[in-house]
Amino acid sequence: MLSPDDIRARLARVQDTVGPGVTVVAATKYVALQEMVSLIEAGVSVVGENRAQDLEAKHAESGDALRWHFIGQLQSNKVKVVNRICELVHSLDSDSAARRLEVPALVQVNLAGESSKGGIAPGDLERFLGYDVRGLSTMPPAASSPETSRAFFAELRSLAGQHGLRELSMGTTQDFAVAAEEGATYVRVGSILFRD
Repeated sequence: MLSPDDIRARLARVQDTVGPGVTVVAATKYVALQEMVSLIEAGVSVVGENRAQDLEAKHAESGDALRWHFIGQLQSNKVKVVNRICELVHSLDSDSAARRLEVPALVQVNLAGESSKGGIAPGDLERFLGYDVRGLSTMPPAASSPETSRAFFAELRSLAGQHGLRELSMGTTQDFAVAAEEGATYVRVGSILFRD
């Protein structure tokens, strides 16, 4: 883990790249519990956690000094934890979780149809629109070039526009600059902030 000063400098570079209208979500899946204080010292304000158990433990340690988002696969039996702690879910993809969810969500769309990833098919989006859905998210296939992700990001932006949804969570350490160019309102970055 880098020092708070180094994290602050890297966060500033990411924010400069994506622009002021994009929220940088620090993905903390690989950040240890005892390292969370460094994020606060570095000025990180929004964090995204993948697992409900880690979310609960890290929130107990860091509390409301951070704004919490859930970015992992949301199982319906974990929704209670997410409702208590998070302000936004980026990964809604099941009706059972949607029925229990009390915080706003982004529906995760699996545009490439990858069986290894969560998310709904684009044609299934309509059934989620009766819930508190603010937008969409996606994770394109892993690729060696950020440009490879551009078509997926453009497709997600188009799909959101067809349904009047404004928020787009797309882009990670590998392709966040391209995501911002294609209309992301949230980018989720981890290793670029924390690791050499």
